[in-house]
Amino acid sequence: MIFKMPMNLSSFVFLGVLSVCSLGLALFLLFSNVAFLIKWEFCILNGCPLVMTVIFDWMSMMFSGFVLFISSMILYYSGEYMKDDKNFNRFMYLVILFVCSMIMMIVSPNLISILLGWDGLGLVSYCLVIYYQNEKSSNSGMITVLSNRVGDVAVLMSIGLMCKFGGWNFMVYSPEISYQNMWLMVALVMVAGMTKSAQIPFSAWLPAAMAAPTPVSALVHSSTLVTAGVYLLIRFSPALMESSVSTLLLLISCLTMFMAGLGANFEYDLKKIIALSTLSQLGVMMSILSLGMPDLAFFHLLTHALFKALLFMCAGMIIHSMKECQDIRRMGSLIYSMPLTSSLMTLSNLALCGMPFMSGFYSKDLILEVAFMSNINMIAFLLYALATGLTVCYTFRLVFYIISGEPNISSFISISDSSTTMTNPSLMLAMGAVVMGSTLSWLLFPESYMICLSFFLKILALGVSLLGGLLGYMFNFMNMNYNLKSIDFFSVSSFVGSMWFLPHLSGFFPSSLTLKVGSKLKKNFDGGWLEYLGGQGGYSVLMRGSGYVEMTQDKTFKIFMKTLFFWVVIFLIMLY
Repeated sequence: MIFKMPMNLSSFVFLGVLSVCSLGLALFLLFSNVAFLIKWEFCILNGCPLVMTVIFDWMSMMFSGFVLFISSMILYYSGEYMKDDKNFNRFMYLVILFVCSMIMMIVSPNLISILLGWDGLGLVSYCLVIYYQNEKSSNSGMITVLSNRVGDVAVLMSIGLMCKFGGWNFMVYSPEISYQNMWLMVALVMVAGMTKSAQIPFSAWLPAAMAAPTPVSALVHSSTLVTAGVYLLIRFSPALMESSVSTLLLLISCLTMFMAGLGANFEYDLKKIIALSTLSQLGVMMSILSLGMPDLAFFHLLTHALFKALLFMCAGMIIHSMKECQDIRRMGSLIYSMPLTSSLMTLSNLALCGMPFMSGFYSKDLILEVAFMSNINMIAFLLYALATGLTVCYTFRLVFYIISGEPNISSFISISDSSTTMTNPSLMLAMGAVVMGSTLSWLLFPESYMICLSFFLKILALGVSLLGGLLGYMFNFMNMNYNLKSIDFFSVSSFVGSMWFLPHLSGFFPSSLTLKVGSKLKKNFDGGWLEYLGGQGGYSVLMRGSGYVEMTQDKTFKIFMKTLFFWVVIFLIMLY
């Protein structure tokens, strides 16, 4: 008897073994300070060799190990979450293809070979967002893929600009890019990173991508797709730091994390709140990257991947138990019915807030202190402080509504903690969310940063976090007692709660313009001259011609006599 292992289990084992090997290789490369570069040359195009390049250094191997580890946990988790889906195998193949595209993008230091993973991420993400095949999924998939195509075009234009170097290996030519002041190429790469990582004005697609299944959301928002833009800019950081566009990136990223934190406090969809928190953390990574600290951005990228994947998996367990309900107003007091899930969700939320000695604390607090110590302007400083407080504010709001608040009608549904298939990978990620922050800080920073701050700036992050948590919890009681008070400030609430109208700007204005132009073209061409000279015109000519042919073939005496007379006349003309 042959034992056939389920696909989610075999994928879990395979990716888990690969992640262990990748992390082991990353530690070896980190301690030995070596890197391996493999190149395959296909042809030479106008003096530029077209090569397929793969790099194995500590950064690519460590990030690949984290991606594979989180992917293996999510695929194992999907075995229970998606078990009733009729197309479960197709879902698994799409997720594995998604992971392969991300790995391809991570290990490619060449702008041409990176397109295989870069475009693969965009295409497979579209297939996953429209997985449920309804109108909402279709609209969300369209705005996702079209927003990402802007970045793809920027990468293609960067490939054209790099032809002057005689190659496309951006890790080799980054010093040359900064030396020759190729600000246009750096700006194009920055736009590509901003589209993939959903910075303003490309932020609308990130909450829209929540139409995908929850395991896909956990994968997308933790270690794939949205982090691809940050990773590309980390690799381009030598050229980015010397360019004048870094100041613009700092302002945009600070505005993004402030906008996302503000919008999350007005949102009631559980998955969209977590998506906006991802957007806020991406702004943190981009901002510290623009200040010239790519190692800190990479550190936060790894720690954020762990607790954000855990947060999405806990949200998926709650949604699965609540019969696919995502509205946090219909939840409450889940600590009694789902104690393990509630504990894990609280743990991931505390890591997100930067609770001392959790993984998020080691990276986020270090980023804030380095930013406060840097030469930033007052606007960026205020946005940093406000975004930090808003993060804790919406986190405590989430905890109040879901875990510790009053039980609501939907809370009386018979619910309990999910099966071990869903809780076991969550426990593995919870261990990472607790211990990996300190472990990575010891590995990546053997020599500590020298941070000199005043007492006020030193306690500012902690004080703003405590104030944000207190206000977030107090506002929840006000919301329950004064439920209609926000109607008095409806215009402000609608502006802040809709991500500063970015979804309307990204969807309504471009579509309204193209629809107007399309209707004019349809009326004047498809329904006008092209119809008159094309289909309908040809039809009328053929109908008249066939009528004449039919009339000539009709065997009536009059037609016969006319034909006879016609041929007699021709015969007489030929005789004379």
